[in-house]
Amino acid sequence: MPARDSIPEFSMSEMQRQARMIALLVAGSMFMEQLDGTVIATALPQMTSSFAVAAVDLNVGMSAYLLTLAVFIPASGWVADKFGGRTVFTSAIVVFTFASILCGLSQELWQFIAARVLQGVGGAMMVPTGRLIVLRNAEKQHLMRAIAYLTWPALSAPILGPPLGGLITTYASWRWIFLLNVPLGLIAVMLALALIPNVRGGGRGPFDWLGFAMTGLASTGLVYSLESLGRGHLSVAAGGFMLALSLGIGALTIRHMLRSEHPLIDLQPFRVPTFMIAVRGGIAFRAAIAALPFLLPPGCFTRGG
Repeated sequence: MPARDSIPEFSMSEMQRQARMIALLVAGSMFMEQLDGTVIATALPQMTSSFAVAAVDLNVGMSAYLLTLAVFIPASGWVADKFGGRTVFTSAIVVFTFASILCGLSQELWQFIAARVLQGVGGAMMVPTGRLIVLRNAEKQHLMRAIAYLTWPALSAPILGPPLGGLITTYASWRWIFLLNVPLGLIAVMLALALIPNVRGGGRGPFDWLGFAMTGLASTGLVYSLESLGRGHLSVAAGGFMLALSLGIGALTIRHMLRSEHPLIDLQPFRVPTFMIAVRGGIAFRAAIAALPFLLPPGCFTRGG
């Protein structure tokens, strides 16, 4: 059973209200994180002028963010159980907000890339931990409503990101894309400290360093190979080899997770048929929604496009 630190007693209606507020808070933080992943696409022309680099060089900043997410997301569950959901969630928001400031103040490309990596670390801990907090605080009869609150950022952020980025870059500066996260992050931290109990998971074993390394290699190779093939950075042969190698490491990682006594990711829920159906359908749906900003040219959302 999870252990709670200094949780006050609430009536049933107050608990429901608190669970709803927590779900909305997490949904807002997820919206902020996912918006940053898509809003930058329409700002690329202005950012290339600021950094005096080619657009292909600036793509490294987008790829670095995605690669960091791929590496650190698998470890978020263990970290949240070890140190408490509120501690990890609020710390992740602070890191994400601080990295947003660094992104907005960057004067060189390498500074922007380093800030995006740090921002990816915050996002990797913020979103999965937030979902875990919502599931732990929502009662079973209100679970579908809580999940619905977490669904709208995934649906709206990829759609709103490109036009919002075009609006900001047209009438202001691309730097405001990141600096606008500062007041939102501060509000989110204050609400998280006031609303979220510091829940720790029981029964967690030692950290699975081998699983973390294998998962990181497989995820990084998969994301990088697909990114490189899509943007033409690698030849078809090189990209295909890296993709096949990543899938092979992924298969070995799954084997390790199934045999390890304390795996980094527990794969037992995937044996539940209804869970697998939901995961497969969710992957296809999220892929279709997330692909929309990349199918539209950046000029569609900027003045004169």
